[in-house]
This record gives sequence, C-alpha cells and structure tokens, in this order.
Amino acid sequence: MKILEGKTAIITGATRGIGKGMAEAFADAGANVVFTYASSEEKAKAIEADLIGRGVKAIAVKSNAADFSACEELVALTLENFETIDVVVNNAGITRDGLLMRMSEENWDEVMNTNLKSIFNMTKAVQRTMLKQRKGSIVNISSVVGVTGNAGQSNYAASKAGIIGFTKSIAQELGSRNIRCNAIAPGFIETEMTASLDEKVVEGWRSSIPLKRGGTPEDVANLALFLASDHSAYITGQVINVCGGMLT
Repeated sequence: MKILEGKTAIITGATRGIGKGMAEAFADAGANVVFTYASSEEKAKAIEADLIGRGVKAIAVKSNAADFSACEELVALTLENFETIDVVVNNAGITRDGLLMRMSEENWDEVMNTNLKSIFNMTKAVQRTMLKQRKGSIVNISSVVGVTGNAGQSNYAASKAGIIGFTKSIAQELGSRNIRCNAIAPGFIETEMTASLDEKVVEGWRSSIPLKRGGTPEDVANLALFLASDHSAYITGQVINVCGGMLT
C-alpha cells in the first residue's frame, strides 16, 4: 500500500520547484492533491493532468494564500470534492531581496504576507476540519535562512523564522487533537530558478556544502512525504533541515 493511499492533501504554490516536486511525490504515494497556482493556468492544468495520470484525483486552483477568504474557499472546495483534508503543505513563497537601506515597505509587506501570513491563513482555515476529524498533518516550508539569517534577505529571513515560531506554537495548541505541525528548512535546492545563476557562483555554494552538491526538489519532497504520512505519527513541533550539512 502506498503511504498516502486514500489521503487528501492541499499544497500551496505547486507549479514549480519544491512545490511541484511535492505534488508529484504525493500523487505517486497515492494522495489526492489540491494545489494552488498564482498566474499560469496553462502550466497548472498541465501539472493537474500529469498528477491525474499517476492514478489519483487532482485539482489545480488559482488562489492567493495571502488572502484569508481565498484560503477558506480553497478548504471548502477541497471538502466538497474529497470530504476530508488529511494534509496541508504550506509552501507558497516569494523573495524580494535587497539590503535594508534600499528595501521598500512594499517589498517587506509583500514577502511577509505571502510567506508568513499565508501560513496563518491556511492553518486557521483548515483547523476546524482537522479538529472535527481529530487528525491531520500540517507541513510548513521554512528555510535555513530562517535559522541563520542572510544579508540582503531580512524580509525573507524574518518570514521564514516566523514560520518556525508559528509551527512550534501550533504543534502545542493542536497536539491533543492528534494534529501534528512540523517545518522543513531547505538549504540550497537546485530548481529552475537556480539554473539561471552563474555556474561559478553555484559551484562555490556546492563546494561549501559537506555533501558537495545542491539539493533537489525530491530531497525535500521525500521528507514532506514522511511528515505527511502515519510513519511520523509521533513527530510534531520539529524543524528539520534539508541542507546537505550546511547547518550542523
């Protein structure tokens, strides 16, 4: 039996990189997947068709995780189609990098709303369902930058650090109802975005990592699968780094 057979998962921001990798892995593990996208309907529909081709049900939904009402509508749509919600993966995120002296208030607010407020929105929107079920797994995607900080990313680092505090708090609030909440902190993950970087810069990053390579979306997806499944039934409130040893 596949480890997510019969489960339903919501994954926010799943049309590229880590999010797409998780959607594919969840479908391969037997989960029905509802995933969100922000812009390209054509791309989202192609991913939806691919997931369905893996033998599960899948729905692509254009939705803004920074909008609480949109999150409520997403939860309602999922319940209408699948009756239960077993897993929520809060993955939607953006960057608006820059030194603090040049960072606009708009860039700060945009990152905080998309990266951190979105997790409040989705968790609050789904908690009533999970409380009634007396079960559920919430997986929040943070970053090693939320642990270490990074020059030129004060907004991003603050949002990802906030996710860690939120995760630990929700684990304590909802644990008595068998609802688990954990965070994943990816390090340097090679995706479509990093493919456009200067190769010398990328090689410099790789050489500084003990495992001497960048991570893949599958590396993150494999951990998300574990945290979503019953194999991690006694794990909650944890932040697990997927970074090849960058943080030791």
